Amino acid sequence: MADSSTQVGPPTNVLAGAARLFDYWAIAYKRTWKGSAISSFVTPLLYILAMGVLLGGFIKGDPSKLEGATSYLSFVAPGMVAAQAMTTVFGEVTYPVMGMIKWHKTYFSMIATPLGVPEVILSHLAFVLFRVATTSAVFIAVMACFGVFSSVPGVIAAFFVQLLIGLAFATPLYAFSAGLKDESAFSLVFRLGMIPLFLFSGAFFPVSNLNAVMESLARVTPLWHGVDLTRMLTLGVVDWSMVAVHVAYLGVLALAGWLWAVRRLGRRMVL
Repeated sequence: MADSSTQVGPPTNVLAGAARLFDYWAIAYKRTWKGSAISSFVTPLLYILAMGVLLGGFIKGDPSKLEGATSYLSFVAPGMVAAQAMTTVFGEVTYPVMGMIKWHKTYFSMIATPLGVPEVILSHLAFVLFRVATTSAVFIAVMACFGVFSSVPGVIAAFFVQLLIGLAFATPLYAFSAGLKDESAFSLVFRLGMIPLFLFSGAFFPVSNLNAVMESLARVTPLWHGVDLTRMLTLGVVDWSMVAVHVAYLGVLALAGWLWAVRRLGRRMVL
């Protein structure tokens, strides 16, 4: 008979429940982290070498044309950090979310406990943020070796911005994935969503180089807000009014996505 003094009661709030459930993600990642080592830790180094150092060597750094950057490497590196945060999220909240619902039904076993849908979503998003944090930290550490930072506080702020970018993408994309009946839509999400964002949101060239229509479209994408915010902080060319706009935009997107995700997964699993 179990000792009643060692029994654990139900969590008292959503945060406590999500913290308990995070054990699942920690154990799962401990067993599978090698599979993500190349994409998370080696790819950043290859991107910096290929795009920043080798390609950048053929591009003359003009601060007036590169948003304050004195070299193409210092221009492209912050954009690639933000883009890496986005691509990490796409990988973590598309097929994995569907797998937890449809294929191995782990979510159903989770909500069969005293935990509810908000705890399930929050613990999964916490793991996604962990993945964004680790990949961004590696990317930033690689960048530091090439001397593209203007100040330590700017770099630290840019790191936390990656978490905000991750949330801004993770919550609405999670909600979208949670309501899908099959995985066929994910190919469109990657091809018509992630790749165009990756290429045309200011990570590799100033969006002012686009025509007026394309530039306007680029400036309303969440990745452009993340790229511009990251670049301002790492270069030390900060427009505080734009910082407020970027943070508000990404914050509202993350909050709206969270509310949508709770509603959509709740309908899928409970009602």
